[in-house]
Amino acid sequence: MKKVIILHENMDWTKHLIRRLEELNVPYDEWDLSDGMIDIQDLPEDAVYYNRMSASSHTRGHRYAPELTDQILTWLEQKEARVINGTGALSLEVSKLKQYLALQASGIRTPYTIGAVGKDNIIKAAEKLNEFPFIIKHNRAGKGLGVQLIYTMDELKEYINGPDFEDSIDGLSLIQQYIRSEDGHIIRSEFVGREYVYAVKVDSSNGFELCPADACQIGPDGQLIQEDSKFKIIDRLPEDQIERYTHFLNAQNIDVAALEFIIDEKGDVYTYDVNTNTNYNEDAEKEAGQFAMLELAKYLKNELDAI
Repeated sequence: MKKVIILHENMDWTKHLIRRLEELNVPYDEWDLSDGMIDIQDLPEDAVYYNRMSASSHTRGHRYAPELTDQILTWLEQKEARVINGTGALSLEVSKLKQYLALQASGIRTPYTIGAVGKDNIIKAAEKLNEFPFIIKHNRAGKGLGVQLIYTMDELKEYINGPDFEDSIDGLSLIQQYIRSEDGHIIRSEFVGREYVYAVKVDSSNGFELCPADACQIGPDGQLIQEDSKFKIIDRLPEDQIERYTHFLNAQNIDVAALEFIIDEKGDVYTYDVNTNTNYNEDAEKEAGQFAMLELAKYLKNELDAI
């Protein structure tokens, strides 16, 4: 029997999609790639393969999950399996520099960004940017981890030479123009099947760890660490912005994604992150009566019916 196979490394985020697939009676299996093996001589099952590997897998102890997923996606594509969010999507998921290059190629404005390996080059990058305050962040991160707002060169030097500095898992640190939000919010726009679903407005006034998923709001002790009121689904985006984002997804062959952006005090829009996953926040969705995981399950069902 044909089915949907979900490639992932985190059941906390995957279980919500599974619940929707079961609701629609869609046959499925889940393939946990936190570790594993691949025999490239094998032929894949006749299925729809949906990749939702996350750039933040290393924060959950799954350091090489994206590397394993990349090999498996390449194998699936070479064997002409139906893959949703294949190698191209994964390449962008794990590299913000690649995201910005791809966004710029579609005429989408991004913050001025310089990549650097090594502390001396981080300092040189900041000197070249010559704009304060600025952001230092990881090239491969997720959940806003590793993001710091820096006000002076002395503060940068103290930070990168101090105990709190942690290098990006790929060694690349980003020095980035700081975009001040007009109202203290960022906006995350969700697309399924390259079609706009909704946007969620996120209060960024208390920091940069802004993952909208329910799992991101629960700490190891089971306590709520972010208020649900920080996330609110809003009305439609401007049509021209949706069109630019759709063009980007088509150009990059990405089927499911969320693009995050900031509107600055002049009203200019800066897109700064591409997540090749659909997230989930139960309270915000219930309030708005819109459900991204349900739309994703419907899309996967349609793809399964088509093979």
